[in-house]
Amino acid sequence: MPALKLRRIDLTASNAAAQIVKLRDQFRTDAEVVSAASKKKTQAVFGEALPPARAVERICNEVREKGLSAALHYTEQFDGVKLKPDQIRVKPAELAEAHAAVGSDFLEVVRQIRDNVILFQSGLLHSDAEMRTPLRHDLQVRYRPLRRVGVYCPGGAAAYPSTLLMTVCPAQVAGVQQIVVCMPPTQTGAYNREMLATCHELGITEVYRIGGSQAIAAMAYGVEGLKPVDMIVGPGNQYVALAKKYVFGQVAIDCIAGPSEIVVLADDSAHPDYVALDLIAQAEHNPGVAVLVTWYEPLIEEVHQALQKRLAKLSRETEARECLEKYGALVLAPNKAAAAECVNTLAPEHLHIQTRDPDAMLEDIDSAGAVFLGPFTPVAVGDYAAGPSHVLPTGGTARWASGLNANDFRKRTSILRFTRKGLQEIAPDVVALANTEGLTGHAASVEMRANDNGPAARPKPKPDKVPVAPAKK
Repeated sequence: MPALKLRRIDLTASNAAAQIVKLRDQFRTDAEVVSAASKKKTQAVFGEALPPARAVERICNEVREKGLSAALHYTEQFDGVKLKPDQIRVKPAELAEAHAAVGSDFLEVVRQIRDNVILFQSGLLHSDAEMRTPLRHDLQVRYRPLRRVGVYCPGGAAAYPSTLLMTVCPAQVAGVQQIVVCMPPTQTGAYNREMLATCHELGITEVYRIGGSQAIAAMAYGVEGLKPVDMIVGPGNQYVALAKKYVFGQVAIDCIAGPSEIVVLADDSAHPDYVALDLIAQAEHNPGVAVLVTWYEPLIEEVHQALQKRLAKLSRETEARECLEKYGALVLAPNKAAAAECVNTLAPEHLHIQTRDPDAMLEDIDSAGAVFLGPFTPVAVGDYAAGPSHVLPTGGTARWASGLNANDFRKRTSILRFTRKGLQEIAPDVVALANTEGLTGHAASVEMRANDNGPAARPKPKPDKVPVAPAKK
């Protein structure tokens, strides 16, 4: 194989800041990161070369207007699978058959990971909060689970039982009663034995053979046989991410979870092979971002050599190599502070800190979806088994967004109760501010109630007499 051609960025260069921003923004939802094959297929389906955002808008609007027929049409066009309306939902018997057919070892792994996720997520749940001021007012915050949630699981390059575990389990911990799963009608999606078996093991009974933007639209707007949901979660390609962005407002979403990313922040203590394998683990998704940031210059070349050596042993060598050359980078910083600032600018999905004192380094980091500390905490541990969800913000959105957890499936309601005395104490402030804003009706609604000379409470009505049925003779 030819030598690996990986871009190198020196943070002391005059254009370094622009290069880092370009590196971060290459997977933004508006960046149009699509393969030549996807562009060709889109043109064939629509008769014109639509950019991804326009294609997604067309698909979502047609599913909203035409329902299941549009979803089935785009399933045939993009997935090459022609389904009848009664084939879109996976039958309970199929879920049970898949569960019975998989090995007991696989199910034991699923159960162990489920327990890990449930244990961690249960510890995150917010409790109802209350503040009481005797004889004046009670203020409360109450949490209730969403009623119906849609989970999207991609099924293109591989099957992802881990995604089911990392989305379904937090929702179940939150108390969601209705969970819908949509997967593409592929051998790595809704026709995959392990995926169906995992659904059955987790108690999911609503599983649909539909993927891509049409799946997101179907869950958001509802189609024949599939009632709309309140929230959609789960990762996917750019079309899925754009569809989630498009339907947001109709439903809640978790975050814009696009192609996978990793930044490894390392010093002279880092093992070059460990770093190389961490970068490869994300690059084998292809597309994906894999970046090393270090202030120890020899590590740049050491990791480059380790990457070439390790790639040769990888089953997805071609995909990982292409990804590293197209989207990866080796970044040299002049010092620790500059390295930390670079990471915060990138705001990566995954950050692995491999330094002598990772906890101290962590203090300078404020933007990352998930952080992995030390040489024995590879990102794969978090992706598959530890407990936090692997659904994380990408494309630099970790600057303001967070990873999925059980609380995201719960809505928060404020509850207020004032006595007349309590209202009288706060009334002057309310009235003054309402009048300043010119909202005199607001002011009046408070003044009348706070006024001791206001209307007296109505007497309780007397209960109606209940007619007595005549006694039977």
